[in-house]
Amino acid sequence: MKRFFLASGILLSGMVGLYAFRPLDQSSITGKVSPADQANAVWAISGTDSTTANVVNGMFSLTAKAGTYKLVVDAKEPYKDVSLDGIVVADGAPTDVGEIKLQK
Repeated sequence: MKRFFLASGILLSGMVGLYAFRPLDQSSITGKVSPADQANAVWAISGTDSTTANVVNGMFSLTAKAGTYKLVVDAKEPYKDVSLDGIVVADGAPTDVGEIKLQK
């Protein structure tokens, strides 16, 4: 009987250990800004939640919860900020908004 409980405990510990190191499926918003060097940061806003990321080499990636977001690109002068509404993020899936072209 002791062997049964010992084997069960070892099996249970092994299963818990495997899940502890499993990568989390995170939702995200990714995209590209053009011209690449003319944006500082990107904001995603949903109700009272917000997240931000820097634009690096024209690319950005934000970790976000599932929901609908407003995306704001903070452009450098003389370019204008860009705002995109209705960005839908699914639970555990990336959302690619594609290329965002900045206008003067």
